[in-house]
Amino acid sequence: MLIIKFRRTDQAIASWMQAHGITFLRVSLAIVFIWFGLLKPLGASPANELVERTVYWVDPRWFIPFLGWWEVAIGVCMLWRPLIRVSIALLALQMPGTFLPLVLLPQVCFVHVPWAPTLEGQYIIKNLVLISAAIVIGGTVGVRPPQTERNRDRSRTES
Repeated sequence: MLIIKFRRTDQAIASWMQAHGITFLRVSLAIVFIWFGLLKPLGASPANELVERTVYWVDPRWFIPFLGWWEVAIGVCMLWRPLIRVSIALLALQMPGTFLPLVLLPQVCFVHVPWAPTLEGQYIIKNLVLISAAIVIGGTVGVRPPQTERNRDRSRTES
């Protein structure tokens, strides 16, 4: 009896996660990109100095705000389903640059190259998770989101 109850509860939880996980992932990505992006033009991002040191051939007075607004655009586009493709395209263009410090500034990114990253290195390496999340979300483009009970009831009454 306890095993049956556990399985039902487990299935209910898994179903809820399946129905809402992609939305949570999209909103989470949007929050991260909007939040971290806004910090750059405001001069409040701890990453600004790293950007300056990495892309030293570009004037940081325009490049850092530009990069920040680019990240905000990624986040905003991630919030509206019709613009997910735009968000992922912007992210795909931006992400390779985020890994440049690992190559150009290894002394900043690693305590022991390449095995022990500093906090800066960890900050950069975590972008692999952001890329993976974008790939998962991208896999839903063109696929109708799963219907919740409320949406199913609404579509029945509209028919």
